[in-house]
Amino acid sequence: MKSITLKEALIQLKKGVMTVKEICHACQQRLEKTRKLNIFISETQSEDLLRQIQSSEQAYVKGTAKALEGIPLAFKDNFCTQGVHTTCASKMLFNYVPPYDATMVTKCKEAGGIIVGKTNMDEFAMGSGSLDSCFGPVINPWNLTVPTSNSTETASSSEISANEVSPDWYIAGGSSGGSAAAVAAGTCLAAFGSDTGGSTRNPASHCGVVGLKPTYGLLSRHGLIPLVNSMDVPGIVTKTVEDSAIMLNVVAGHDIMDSTSVSSTHSPFHISRDLDLSKLHIGLPKEFQRLEMSEDVLLLWKKTADILEKAGAKVSEVSMPHAQYCILCYHVLCCCEVASNFARYDGIEYGLRYGSEMSTEELYAESRHKGFNNVVRGRILAGNYFLLKKNYNKYFIKAQKVRRLISNDFKSVFSSGVDLLLTPTTLSDSPLHSWFTQEDNRTRCEEQDIFTTPANMAGVPAISLPLGLSKQGLPISLQISGPHFSESLMLSLAHWLESQAQFSHLNLEFLDQAAISSNIVQ
Repeated sequence: MKSITLKEALIQLKKGVMTVKEICHACQQRLEKTRKLNIFISETQSEDLLRQIQSSEQAYVKGTAKALEGIPLAFKDNFCTQGVHTTCASKMLFNYVPPYDATMVTKCKEAGGIIVGKTNMDEFAMGSGSLDSCFGPVINPWNLTVPTSNSTETASSSEISANEVSPDWYIAGGSSGGSAAAVAAGTCLAAFGSDTGGSTRNPASHCGVVGLKPTYGLLSRHGLIPLVNSMDVPGIVTKTVEDSAIMLNVVAGHDIMDSTSVSSTHSPFHISRDLDLSKLHIGLPKEFQRLEMSEDVLLLWKKTADILEKAGAKVSEVSMPHAQYCILCYHVLCCCEVASNFARYDGIEYGLRYGSEMSTEELYAESRHKGFNNVVRGRILAGNYFLLKKNYNKYFIKAQKVRRLISNDFKSVFSSGVDLLLTPTTLSDSPLHSWFTQEDNRTRCEEQDIFTTPANMAGVPAISLPLGLSKQGLPISLQISGPHFSESLMLSLAHWLESQAQFSHLNLEFLDQAAISSNIVQ
């Protein structure tokens, strides 16, 4: 069950080779086996799950099956789900039960998808490790046995034991770590995360799955509890690029409930089976060549560029001079929007209420102190400081101008004839928890999001896909990004690379040779 893809499941369901009950049962078995990974915050009740299964099985019998009929799905716990707790992994929303579904949830339900649960995350999506949740951290399915000085053995998600978790372990990435881990562990066939600065692509990279951030406005944000309105995008996590395309075609489109939703339609998105690489110009931003990058990631990046060039693509170095300011710019803008968005959590109108005998101001302060963790409170304080009248032009307005320069870098590169950009997704493979927690949340976010944040600043699409294994035997991924609404071309190149790498059958030889597989064009 771990290896079956969404596309394969749909084919087998239509042929009657497998039943919806069998697929969902297999996913539930994986969920039980990997429970120690702390992937889910809440799970669909067995009665409701059975009702959904029976409905989907009837649809296949009657010949009325829809696009995602009977497919087990998961949602990050910042997507509103009617009648089901939506907590954002925070005490502030510990008892919040939305009266409506997010548009992404509605579209998946209408397409026949079966929601198996809500996934764990960094509190209010502020983080890159999925460690800052009031429900505890998410553990990467790829490794529970930490290498010693005499061993480099890793345990893939097919070998996970639910009995014990090592006192040290590899992180799942964040902030959508639960969604990435859910797909990697085989507890569902696709999952939704949110992506504000890389929160879907980062954990997808660390967990060895595909993470798609669509063009801003292509997917509705309605019902996605906001972090940074101007950058938040629903993200899609799947096992393969083809599965990402299937999911994207189901959920893309205009939504009158979201004012930032694009009015024109850009679907369906097709993966080209006969992609002519000789007509593609791939750019490698020189500013992304960081000294902090691991040798494994750098080698994978160079090898993949060589393979594309040998297959006929034009590959050249490009310049994005303002990318170096992206993290600082993102920090200011993120904190400013957080300060504004999170003013609603006052303990009276919205969120946790603590201390009913206090004055109004004391109730505000105590409710927010008890409801938010240090990371959230820190961003609120920083945002309010940046938005002070004396600081507004110095920080917020200047950051907006820098964001425009970053966006113009993308426009300049793409208008010069470059079709797509190829970059790393993260600096390295998944870090150890003990190492990751030696620094604060902000420092780790600056490190982990350095390659992913630019796409959010510009609103362009990007996809992370696993193409190799590190010396520790952990996944490493590369990222492809393109102009606005270039998802079809981006997915087509990603699928071509994926078909060459054959990640599920990958071995360490990939990092030691110029060809990914015997089928590569020499």
